[in-house]
Amino acid sequence: MENAFRVEKDFLGEMDIDVHAYYGIQTLRAKNNFNITDTNISLFPTFIKSLAKVKKACAITNYALEDLSLEQKDAIVQACDEIIDGKLHEQFIVDPIQGGAGTSSNMNANEVIANRALEILGHPRASYNIIHPNNDVNMSQSTNDAYPTAIKITLHELIYKLKDSLRYLRDTYNEKAIEFNHVLKMGRTQLQDAVPMTLGQEFRTYAIMVDEDIYRLREAQELLRLVNLGATAIGTGINTKDHYRKMVIKNLRKVTGVDFDNSGDLIEATQDTGIFVHVSGLLKRIVIKMSKVSNDLRLLSSGPRAGFNEINLPPLQPGSSIMPGKVNPVIPEVVNQVAFEVIGADSTISIACEGGQLQLNVFEPLIAYKLFTSINMMRRSCRALADKCIKGITANEDVCMENVLNSITIITYLNPILGYETCSSIAKEALKTNKRVYDLILEKELITKVELDELLLPANMLH
Repeated sequence: MENAFRVEKDFLGEMDIDVHAYYGIQTLRAKNNFNITDTNISLFPTFIKSLAKVKKACAITNYALEDLSLEQKDAIVQACDEIIDGKLHEQFIVDPIQGGAGTSSNMNANEVIANRALEILGHPRASYNIIHPNNDVNMSQSTNDAYPTAIKITLHELIYKLKDSLRYLRDTYNEKAIEFNHVLKMGRTQLQDAVPMTLGQEFRTYAIMVDEDIYRLREAQELLRLVNLGATAIGTGINTKDHYRKMVIKNLRKVTGVDFDNSGDLIEATQDTGIFVHVSGLLKRIVIKMSKVSNDLRLLSSGPRAGFNEINLPPLQPGSSIMPGKVNPVIPEVVNQVAFEVIGADSTISIACEGGQLQLNVFEPLIAYKLFTSINMMRRSCRALADKCIKGITANEDVCMENVLNSITIITYLNPILGYETCSSIAKEALKTNKRVYDLILEKELITKVELDELLLPANMLH
């Protein structure tokens, strides 16, 4: 039995299918045709579960409309529930990048569900006269509405997970902001000394940047709730009964626990991939800011002897095969690389969305693959940045204070008292003689030491 096969046929001919397989002939054809990423759609379990949720909602609706028997409906629903619980995912074997606008993924789901449903009813697999992948599991559907609906369900859920990771990163930044609230340091613009701030303010800014993005993701989830289920081939709803559209959305809400709704015009919704452009752009916005912060961390920890050396990143691994003692900022570096990947994916998604023609965009498999991959990479990089970098950062307080005292720009605080011309002259002399501004003011007896110390108190310099 180990090498036993069953024969399945379609209008192109016959194929031998492993007798143990739940997938069928259309899935195997796709497996043979598309070996692009050397992976399969089971790489994204949330997507597999989303396909099953769509099929379950449709089966319940078709039974209510008396197009499926109770026995067929119950078997299909049980098969879907098993997939939603994480079973049979290894049977989803088609490549994520595929021709056919997602038909291969849709048929992979249809065949696995049909064969498992047949097994539940006590029939051999491929007894399609009893439950058929197209006629029964795919009833009242087309790939063109079932597949993008599953993509949107997946994105809606993955964004929840991304928001959780971003909240974790935000909270980690805030913890450091509190810890470093007393550490005075130089702020910098254009990599030049500006005016003092605290290290706590610097990290609090990072937290606020993340918080803004969490809010934007919430807005994107609202847009993702509009789906085209019931549109079938191009949006006209061909091969569906009256009331099917409203009923299937109601059942999708029950199955997913999310308040999904039909788009206003299903012909428009079937061809318009604008939401995917929007989500991709939002991911790019988030990851660019994550990368910017990583650049800051690399700069602030640079050296340690010949750089800024204001903070220490936790040492995670030796940084060189030839230089003993060298430690590199490996976590910020990997976040930078995630950013480069997501930015590139955004360009790919933009081109793929633009490439749609007439009533359908056939490039949704690539769009979905890039979006799912970007979100998963970003989720993991948020956790890595928080746990392996931010939490272990320490401040070099003496270095930070020395930079403040040695800075020429503290003369800015004396402009209202000494005047711009006098302050400019002192700044110029400080640069030329390598003396501190503080010492030059006292040498020239422009104000008393008591007055100067009062003016340059950290609390005064920060406000």
